[in-house]
Amino acid sequence: MASPAAALRRATLACAITAALYAPATSAQTPKESEQDARIQQLESELLALKEIVQAQQAQLTGARVERTPDATPLTAGAATPGSPAGASAAAPTASAPAGKPPIQATSIVNSDSRFSFGGFIKLDALSTWTSDGPIPDGTPGRMFYFPTATPVGQGPGESYTDFHAQFSRLWFGVDRVTDAGDTFKAYVEMDFFGGGNSNVGNEKFSNGYPPTLRHAYVQWNKWLAGQTWSNAVDLGSLPESVDFVGIVDGTLFARQAQIRYTTGNWSFSLENPQTWYQAGSPAHVQSGQNNVPDVTARWQTKGDWGHFSVAGIARQLRTQTDRTTGAALSLAGSFKLGDRDTLQYTVSGGPGLGRYIGFGLAPDAYIDTDGALEAQDLVAGFAGWRHDWNDRLRSTLAYSAAHIDTDSAAVGPLATKKTQSWRYNLIYSPFPRLDVGAELSWGERTLSNGESGELRRLHTTVKYTF
Repeated sequence: MASPAAALRRATLACAITAALYAPATSAQTPKESEQDARIQQLESELLALKEIVQAQQAQLTGARVERTPDATPLTAGAATPGSPAGASAAAPTASAPAGKPPIQATSIVNSDSRFSFGGFIKLDALSTWTSDGPIPDGTPGRMFYFPTATPVGQGPGESYTDFHAQFSRLWFGVDRVTDAGDTFKAYVEMDFFGGGNSNVGNEKFSNGYPPTLRHAYVQWNKWLAGQTWSNAVDLGSLPESVDFVGIVDGTLFARQAQIRYTTGNWSFSLENPQTWYQAGSPAHVQSGQNNVPDVTARWQTKGDWGHFSVAGIARQLRTQTDRTTGAALSLAGSFKLGDRDTLQYTVSGGPGLGRYIGFGLAPDAYIDTDGALEAQDLVAGFAGWRHDWNDRLRSTLAYSAAHIDTDSAAVGPLATKKTQSWRYNLIYSPFPRLDVGAELSWGERTLSNGESGELRRLHTTVKYTF
């Protein structure tokens, strides 16, 4: 049995241990400690609220859809976009961010009442070219795509080339906004890397670096458009698909320029940048820079399940330092569905003064006649293309294009271009959505006022991914 002294020591030790264990819980907090606890609880509440806000924003951004436009012409809400090819729709959604991963852009890059969009494509072109009557200089546009006036005539023996480039890869950016009052706004910028040809700003020695080239830059407000885009006279929906940059160039209305445009219903009207190119005693085109009245265009279009049809007119002032005259032209264009898998596309244009609007400036706007007066150059041009969809992934197009210029050889000489024409046939395969692999065989001919002609043959292949 323990002694009384030992029992007392054990009881004292137990009381000390009990007091040590319960002292922190039973002791009163100081005012400073209470204030710190309250502050910690407040910070925890604020942190939890902030976390909930961030999670909500991430869910909203992850679910947002980025829209793309593609190289047509929107003037009102729901219409096509001038920068997009062949009348493509203004926007198409792409996939959102993968589940569980944060979005690339965590904050909006435009105001909350606006929508930002972007897109474009990467395009590789590989061309093998044969000419009958001499060379096409390296680095010039004729080596990169079909350029009718670049076809050599009477310049020596035939030549052959192989060229690779990716300069027609393209980027675009757009911002759309609809106000509370229902007003619609759109800003759009598009560029490629053509730069006027390899020899102008790039090189093929080691870097193959080429700066951007402005294609479109405009703003829209409801029915109004201001800036640079396709001429109002151009019907993009009539252009056949081609592996080449344009393909049916000879008969194509092709002009992008600064303008002010108004659209109402099926009608659109524009005032566009004026410019006169003329011939003065030789085939060379001379730029006057003397215009003081804008080019005026009007266009009417209708469409349905059968296709579409448009008619456009152009009225112009043609002016040099010493003389002036007027020019006018008419263009009919459209498409017609021949069945579920076949479509016919066409354009016919003509008139005195049509000039630079056709075929990359194929013809002059005017010339100085033998009496020294400025005369509007008359011409007629057109094309027709037949597209056939073999199945959902394979399609082909057969197209013919031509232009005839009523040249006055006595005034401009025997070497002026009088006629160009071309045929082409392509086969394009899309193994996956937005990926195209294509090949195109083409033949072109240029004829001079003296009757001499030269030919061009080309095999053009491409790989193109649209995003």
